[in-house]
Amino acid sequence: MNQVSIYKVDSAGAKTARGKITRTKLLEAAVKEFGEKGFHAASISGITRAANVALGTFYVYFDSKEAIFRALVEYMGHLTRAFIAEHIGSPVNRLDAERKGLQAFIEFVRVHKDLYRIVMEAQFVADDAFRKYYLDFAEGYVRNLSAAAARHEISSGNQEVRAWALMGMCSFLGLRYAIWDDTRSPEEIVAAMSDLTEHGMAPRSTKMTLNTRTKNQKPGKKHGMGAHRRNGKTRSADA
Repeated sequence: MNQVSIYKVDSAGAKTARGKITRTKLLEAAVKEFGEKGFHAASISGITRAANVALGTFYVYFDSKEAIFRALVEYMGHLTRAFIAEHIGSPVNRLDAERKGLQAFIEFVRVHKDLYRIVMEAQFVADDAFRKYYLDFAEGYVRNLSAAAARHEISSGNQEVRAWALMGMCSFLGLRYAIWDDTRSPEEIVAAMSDLTEHGMAPRSTKMTLNTRTKNQKPGKKHGMGAHRRNGKTRSADA
């Protein structure tokens, strides 16, 4: 998997090609500085040394250590969304997009562990940037789920709650299987997650499923986000 450069996503604050290159060097040096040391122990001088630029040059592009930290949080969001969109490509349907998206996310975090740590620390350093990071994700997620429901690719439901639930699961799966331990196969993780989102946690034996549906479910309801199946054919929850 190719590592995505911040330079491909951002060029704000730089008016010339040389300026863009310098700003990129500062950002990528900051990823390492903040990722390894954390916000409070990191220093502007450490960033400029790693970027091999003069200390005064830093202030041409950023006002402070907090400013470049905030920039990294924002660009982490841009990088992640761009990487996932590229690897999802043209999915068969929304459930296929969910599977491909989770695998791409796990792979992305394994390569960009420092950036992931920066986002996690942002909740204590720059809470507004931290919130925006997730709110931007959620906005697009809700839009995509709603469109998929309209196309009968997933069941109807509260797509905002679903978006945040899926984001939460992905975030902790990234923490567990990309940051803490990256030895598990992404395909294995995706299979387990997909089984949950597509089929739910209810017992699957015919007897138990019928009893559960009779006692607890309204007609037409189904566990998971998948469309209903009747006589071997897919049927939408809102059809």
